[in-house]
Amino acid sequence: MAVVDHQLQLQHLAWRAGFGETLPTISAWEHKRRKEIVNKVLIGKTRKAVEDVSVVSADDLPGFRPKKDMTADERKKLQQMNNDGIKDLNVAWVNAMIRSEHPLREKISLFWHGHFACRTQNVLFNQQLLGVIRENALGKFGDLLTAVSKSPAMLQFLNNQQNRKQHPNENFAREVMELFTLGRGNYTEQDVKEAARAFTGWGFDGDGAFVFREKQHDDGEKIFLGKRGNWNGDDVLKILLEQPQTATFITRKLYRFFVADDADEEKVAQLSKKFYQSGYDIRSLMKEIFMADWFYDGSLVGNKIKSPVELLVGIRRTVPMNFEKEEVMLVFQRVLGQLLFYPPNVAGWPGGRSWIDSSSLMFRLRVPQVIFYSDNLNIRPKEITPEMGEGNNYKMTLEINEFLKRQYAKKVNAKISWESYLKGYEDISRSDLSKAIANSLLQNRNIDTALLEKYADASSRENYIKTVTIDVMSTPEYQLC
Repeated sequence: MAVVDHQLQLQHLAWRAGFGETLPTISAWEHKRRKEIVNKVLIGKTRKAVEDVSVVSADDLPGFRPKKDMTADERKKLQQMNNDGIKDLNVAWVNAMIRSEHPLREKISLFWHGHFACRTQNVLFNQQLLGVIRENALGKFGDLLTAVSKSPAMLQFLNNQQNRKQHPNENFAREVMELFTLGRGNYTEQDVKEAARAFTGWGFDGDGAFVFREKQHDDGEKIFLGKRGNWNGDDVLKILLEQPQTATFITRKLYRFFVADDADEEKVAQLSKKFYQSGYDIRSLMKEIFMADWFYDGSLVGNKIKSPVELLVGIRRTVPMNFEKEEVMLVFQRVLGQLLFYPPNVAGWPGGRSWIDSSSLMFRLRVPQVIFYSDNLNIRPKEITPEMGEGNNYKMTLEINEFLKRQYAKKVNAKISWESYLKGYEDISRSDLSKAIANSLLQNRNIDTALLEKYADASSRENYIKTVTIDVMSTPEYQLC
């Protein structure tokens, strides 16, 4: 086992369980036991309720409900309201990640956002699904699975609104098994057909509330995963949770997200067994991971490429800032390849090395300069493909692509609040500054500090810290966590 120093272990935890932490926070952790730190990470700094990121209230619902006799102009206006609302929801969630006193909740919600990949043009449905995910992100997986499965966003996206006993639609049933629970190859086509029958009648009303349409439900006998009965949708979800394979599938995905792209199957087996025995307690599983000595092995430190959202939120949590137009965050996300609420397909973002290609890497290295020096966004975002839906979803995709195009060559106006960041280094001598900054920002300790010194603005201590920080954030090493 390759041992790394204590500060690096703490930074490793801060990045994997959140979006990094500032030097003062890491320094405060250094005198505490791992158990105390991990417990605080799991519950947040305070036991406050989940921060509300809603951009549309229930009072707004009538205005967002489509009507049969709507004119073309009214439909266009409704579509624009939803498009604008989804952009606002994106900004609101990113800001919650930046401000959060419970970073792990937002980090694991980001994981579930990809696991339960969904694309819908309805801002209310998007908002509700995000709320369900954030509320249940660290609770019991069974509760999360059920709540997501009954959300209008997912029922609409996977066509279960059209699932009736006369004409069963298999899309929802298939994805629940393939993507949400068992994984491909762990069920039969007959299981898909029987599960689809069980989910007949599941839908939602005009207000987006779940409804069970009994007359459209097939109440006949079904054989699902070897179990015979008059199963309904809730029964199918329960049977899926009874399968140890579900615990293994979820644990493996969480391991790849929080630990390493290549899953250690022996560790996955050990963790998934405890996960299953705990009744799918997500917080308990994360504690097992964060408390394990192997989690802090040098081979696992700095071995993951930051996702675009991790990169952007990490920069903004390190150095507080505000943008003149916060929606510029959507352009950064799209150029880097992870636009929230627009996953590429039903399997979500693949992650890992897929985050990096020749164009995105060059822009990644430029992101700090673009932000801190308020440069122009002289890069065209790739268009979002409408793979995940047709009809209205296709129109939504076209609109967001037009929005992204309009941002080309626009200046990024950011107001940077350096005060708290500079204060974090006030007790460090001038001669040790570049090393301290590099060590606090990077998981790789092999950077050439002499090179940082060479290009730093040494006209004042403040300018020196600022320029070294920006240069460190512009290195390939900063892309890793």
